[in-house]
Amino acid sequence: MNNVMEYKGYYGSVEYSPTDNILFGKIIGINSLISYEGDSVQTLKEDFQEAVDDYLDICKDQGIEPEKVYRGSFNIRISPDLHRKISLYAAAKKCSLNSVVEEALQRLAKEL
Repeated sequence: MNNVMEYKGYYGSVEYSPTDNILFGKIIGINSLISYEGDSVQTLKEDFQEAVDDYLDICKDQGIEPEKVYRGSFNIRISPDLHRKISLYAAAKKCSLNSVVEEALQRLAKEL
């Protein structure tokens, strides 16, 4: 995947600001807003890793469980018409709505 870094199971975006001439990003897949920046790829990577370590240390100090990246569960909003169509499809195939959605997402993920 382009423009993404990984450290300790956390993923971070990589973006460039031509106005400020810096690289920056945020941790992807959690609700907490954790950002980082750097003036080179190396300093961006170091700041990202430091941000992850700081987040984990804060969670430990406060006795809270760090947010898990990609728990395997998420809510989606779709049109009622699409909901009806895929529900009927699942019923006809004698499978769950969840399995129909997962199958569709698996096909999409192969293209990434």
